[in-house]
Amino acid sequence: MNCYECVQSGRASEAVAVCRMCGAAVCTEHVRTETAQVRVAAHPGKVIHDQPARRLTCPVCRAAEESP
Repeated sequence: MNCYECVQSGRASEAVAVCRMCGAAVCTEHVRTETAQVRVAAHPGKVIHDQPARRLTCPVCRAAEESP
């Protein structure tokens, strides 16, 4: 599978991840990685695991999340 962002700019590069928001395949250049604490709906705001989870997104979804 090729990176969606690269294909849009006329290049082809192998995808290494899938955006958790939109499902687009992304390469190492375009994947955005962050960590997030796992929380339980029954206890709002309560962290249930010490180790943070990994969260992968594409540049478009990351920009949308960070926009005011």
